[in-house]
Amino acid sequence: MRFFLLPISTRRTLLYCQKLQVLPTNKQTLVDRATIRAAKLWAGWEKKEKGWQKRVVVYGNYLLRRIPYEEWGLKSVPPLSTRRREEEILGKDKNHLIYPETLIPTTKAVSVLRTLGTERGSLHKSRLIWCFVGMPISAPFALVPIIPNLPFFYLVYRAWSHWRALAGGKHVQFLCENNFLSLSPSPMLDSMYSPLLPGPLASNKESVADTTRTDSSTTESIKTSDEDTMLLSQEHARQLVKVLEIPELEVELERAIWQVETAIQKAKEEKTKSRETNKFK
Repeated sequence: MRFFLLPISTRRTLLYCQKLQVLPTNKQTLVDRATIRAAKLWAGWEKKEKGWQKRVVVYGNYLLRRIPYEEWGLKSVPPLSTRRREEEILGKDKNHLIYPETLIPTTKAVSVLRTLGTERGSLHKSRLIWCFVGMPISAPFALVPIIPNLPFFYLVYRAWSHWRALAGGKHVQFLCENNFLSLSPSPMLDSMYSPLLPGPLASNKESVADTTRTDSSTTESIKTSDEDTMLLSQEHARQLVKVLEIPELEVELERAIWQVETAIQKAKEEKTKSRETNKFK
């Protein structure tokens, strides 16, 4: 597998795992087969020109786009099955950590990956529990015969999504703790990111895209630039996908960039509103 650390802004990084080998059908788990079948069903509904299936897809995609990109990143990491654990311990399954050294120093790459894999664990656990709580409550909607019980199926999907994120995070933690990652700084990514560095941070690369934010150099950087700054645009994302030759990465980058842009814009608006409020006090 190949793990990519792709900075979206100066403080946020997308984790993406590319699986180089696709398991044959006879070795796929029940969850894997159910996931593939659901994806095919959803793709079929997307091709509908009208009808309730098309409306479900439109609203569904609206909700899916708002699922945090961090969750999607962890879901790209396969769960740590017994077979996969044995292969990784024996060294049969090689795992490469790929990142732009211009933004993420090699000495911090594993630390950044570990943080991305573990920082949202408690959130996913609590949301998973609430999904299970909500399922019995939404069950009576099945009595409506016109359309499927969408609230129930949405909670089932979100429960599965949180479980997959937790499983992906545990796999990441396992790899980091056992030093099963081969560090591979990418000159190709460096060439893409170097022109995108903001001026104040270009001279202090150790703090850029560092999710741990614990050392003194980071503190100095925050003093220099106290606002999160976008690094990638949608056009940059398309170029990155072409360079890496991973078509399925495009939707992940597009979603992450949109979410981070929205969050930064919202933070700026709240900061402006706060200043205006304090001015009139």
